[in-house]
Formats: sequence, structure tokens, C-alpha cells
Amino acid sequence: MNEKKTVKQKKTKPYQTGNPIVHHFNEIDLSGTYSYANYLNWKFEERLELIRGKIFEMSAPLTFHQEVSREVAAELYIHLKGKKCSVFSAPFDVRFPKGSKDDKNIYTVVQPDICVICDLQKLDRKGCIGPPNIVVEILSPSNNQKDLQIKYELYQEFGVKEYWIVDPNTKTFLKHVLNDSGNYVTAPPFIVGDKFTSDILPGFSLNLDEIFQTEVPVLPESVPVTVE
Repeated sequence: MNEKKTVKQKKTKPYQTGNPIVHHFNEIDLSGTYSYANYLNWKFEERLELIRGKIFEMSAPLTFHQEVSREVAAELYIHLKGKKCSVFSAPFDVRFPKGSKDDKNIYTVVQPDICVICDLQKLDRKGCIGPPNIVVEILSPSNNQKDLQIKYELYQEFGVKEYWIVDPNTKTFLKHVLNDSGNYVTAPPFIVGDKFTSDILPGFSLNLDEIFQTEVPVLPESVPVTVE
């Protein structure tokens, strides 16, 4: 008689195919590739971004991050009041479609700290579809690499006209401006004592002494939480 071999069943993660409602973060396969349609069915509290279908976890912003974000957003709101441009702060979904604008065919959705949108036809009830005119990201220990490299490449690819990166630790602003060839040109860093200006918002300026008036602790660098 042939001896029967016991075959061990391979354990599978509970969220692999289809597009079900998901109530718990730990049900998601973090190595998977997802669309905005999947994203809309995630009902847990954790905040995520999708970049080319891959999940990037978002940590809660620290106090100094929130203070700087509030100051920058307030100055933009004041400057743009009564103008055709609108200012939005996170959480606010910005989708970057390639071709089809159907939710199931969109694989990138991010939540910038601040964005300025002057083409109001890009706005819908879900947020913005297409590139904002300006995106502002504020660095924190968990997102340095994502904002300095991954999002830089993303915003350049999709045509965000200005990408501002704010570093509260070093109290600096970086401004990347899209040129006619579709590439970012980076201005020299703006530091405390400087007036930060925008190439596409005439008359707008930020007094960096005021933006960085709150003293913040110097934090160590860390690697962002991402899954390849």
C-alpha cells in the first residue's frame, strides 16, 4: 500500500483578489498592487497613500509639522482669497490618472500636506483628479525619502508646476519649478531671514522668520515605512 503524504496547505492572506470592503488594516496584503477603487473600500483609521499601486503608510504628523503647515496654508489662503485658485490641506485626495479616469484604473493617490489648485474643473467630490498647480510637503522623520525622491519624481512626471519641500528641522524651504521641458529646476534653498516667493503666484511671499518662529526639536533621520 502506498503511503499517503500529508500536504500542508499554504496560508494565504485574507485580502488578495476582488474589491471587498476592508475594515481592518491587517487584512491587507502590503506587498500587493492596488487601485483607487480598492482604496475607496478601505474603512480603517490608518492613512495610506498609493504610488503606482504600492502602499505607503502615513504616520500622524508631529506638532511642529502641524504648526508649520498651518502657517503656510494660512498665508496661501489669505493671498488667494477672492481669486480663482483654491487651497486644500491634508487629508485631501489627489489622484494622478494615466489615461482612463476610472477609479479602477487609477493607481496613484496621495495626500499632500497642502496643495493649490487653479483649474477648478479638476475638483470633484472625492478631491482632485490631475496635478495641482502647487504641492507643499513638510518633511518629518518618517517621510523624508518619500518626499525628497519618490514624490519629487511623481510630481515632475505628472506636471505639478511647483513643488515646495519644507524642512522644519533645518528651517529651510526648497522650491522646484517645472520648466518647459517638463523637468524640475531647483532654486537655492530659502532659509530663515529670506522671503520665499512663488514663480506662479504673483505677489505671494512668505516671511520665513514668521513661518519658523516656533522652536522645534532636532529629530534624527529615519527610513520611511514602505513596502516594495
